[in-house]
Amino acid sequence: MAWGLDEFRRSLGGLAPATVRAYLTDLDGFVSWAGRGGATSPGDVDRVVLRRYLAFLSTRQYARASIARKAAALRSYFAWCARTGLIAADPAARLSAPSPDSRLPRVLGHAELAALLDRGRASAGDGGSDPVASPSDQRDDAVLELLYGAGIRVAELCALDVGDVDLPAGTVTVTGKGSRQRQALIHRRAVEALECWIDRGRPAMVHPDSPTAALFYNARGNRLGARDVRRVLDRRSPVPTHPHALRHSFATHLLDGGADLRVVQELLGHASLRSTQVYTHVSKDRLLAVYEGTHPRAQGEQ
Repeated sequence: MAWGLDEFRRSLGGLAPATVRAYLTDLDGFVSWAGRGGATSPGDVDRVVLRRYLAFLSTRQYARASIARKAAALRSYFAWCARTGLIAADPAARLSAPSPDSRLPRVLGHAELAALLDRGRASAGDGGSDPVASPSDQRDDAVLELLYGAGIRVAELCALDVGDVDLPAGTVTVTGKGSRQRQALIHRRAVEALECWIDRGRPAMVHPDSPTAALFYNARGNRLGARDVRRVLDRRSPVPTHPHALRHSFATHLLDGGADLRVVQELLGHASLRSTQVYTHVSKDRLLAVYEGTHPRAQGEQ
């Protein structure tokens, strides 16, 4: 059994596929590094070895976030080894790593969002997608409206099936991290864009061997992937923008409008309020406006 990575992988069934892949890649890297030092199984690893490995990563100029993720993979793996009896004691218990860099998410301005979401819709009135647009344009309209209108993750969008969408109710059933499901709300324009895509664009892009349940297809008739979404944004955005910026903008604009932080947490699908609190540091315009509008000594100052 040696390191037991296949068995460990099967124990991660509750995690998102991307997280499982990242953990296994991180552990493969550690096993290779430890093997060069003579370790042939998890029983040959102690806390000193783990600390040396994290130091090695630091000297190789790995980002702090990458080192933190690798440390999380090691903690998960060695905890599993201890539970299953591969080792007597867990050397990774309380293994610390440098905190990830706290870079604030990029938030799109309202004019930038208007240019992105309303591009090519002059003939559509104040509704959703242009009914005479190409099928791929109708899909792109629906994808962008859904990412910003519901604040869902790109992976969540790509995993959506047609049956997950309830247009009359204005909701989408999303499966998030840890296989947790939630109801995401969608506004009228997103509903109209999705309706146009499902009724007109989607039938035109389906192939004989396409997954019949998938909500979104790429040009090959396969389920839309994260790289496809990135290409959509590259084509449509007037400035370089990452797809996740739409989720950040969704949360920040809700808080700007006065939404409660716990409501935003629920809409984003965050298991912990701590994950949502980053957005309280993003919206400085709102703080400044409230301060200047309410503090007696600040009113009228420039």
